[in-house]
Amino acid sequence: MEKILIPVLISFAIATVCGVILTVSSKLFAVKEDEKFVKIRDCLPGANCGACGYSGCDGYAKALSEGKTDVTNLCVPGGDGAAKEIAAVLGVEAEEVVKKVAYIACNGNCDAAPRKYEYHGQMSCRTANMSYNGDKHCTFACLGYGDCANICPQNAISIENGVANVDPRKCIGCGMCARVCPNHVIHLIKDTSRVAVLCSNHDKGAVTRKACTNGCIGCGKCQKTCSHDAIHVEHNLAVIDYEKCIGCGDCASACPVHCIVEKCFRTDN
Repeated sequence: MEKILIPVLISFAIATVCGVILTVSSKLFAVKEDEKFVKIRDCLPGANCGACGYSGCDGYAKALSEGKTDVTNLCVPGGDGAAKEIAAVLGVEAEEVVKKVAYIACNGNCDAAPRKYEYHGQMSCRTANMSYNGDKHCTFACLGYGDCANICPQNAISIENGVANVDPRKCIGCGMCARVCPNHVIHLIKDTSRVAVLCSNHDKGAVTRKACTNGCIGCGKCQKTCSHDAIHVEHNLAVIDYEKCIGCGDCASACPVHCIVEKCFRTDN
């Protein structure tokens, strides 16, 4: 019995001494946190999406607390609520947050954009893109293997008929999906916008048409129709200037291939 009890007591004594030493050390050598940083960090949602331009919520909170930036409205997921709380901590006037939502600049679904070969491999857009720019004839297309859906913190993206689709009611505008897309077909847009070009192909019209029947052919009818000079064909692709666009939808009506659409991007609808 003593052979068992003595080692147990010795182990207990060592553990007790180590615990005391660690407790005392944590008190003596503790690094005091900046109270302002802690208060600002508590204002942020913790998405760590990087939409603010910093390395997550801690990076943004640190920049604000150290005076490296005084811009309080960079947290898109936190919205106006987070901006007001941050402004209260800093003692400044709150700035309005421009709410954004992601959209997929591609409508090359399975019916419109045929695949040039049968892909067998990891179900990842980035991996598939390494093999001849993906398995679709359109090398600018959404590959539809769900990298964006997998990274979305709000489950706001689904793959429908071979193309990613964003639910604006769930999207918080963090931009993580846009950064992970290998073909860069995901963009952020103000939630007040009403028109979008669902294509990213810069090939000439005849080439685009062979690759995808829903693709922009660069015909320029949208540009000629717009009375606000808000849309132009650049490198064979229609591009909307949202500073000028009033959302009238004339360009969408004029588009012969219907790649310009009127959509509601408001996340509260």
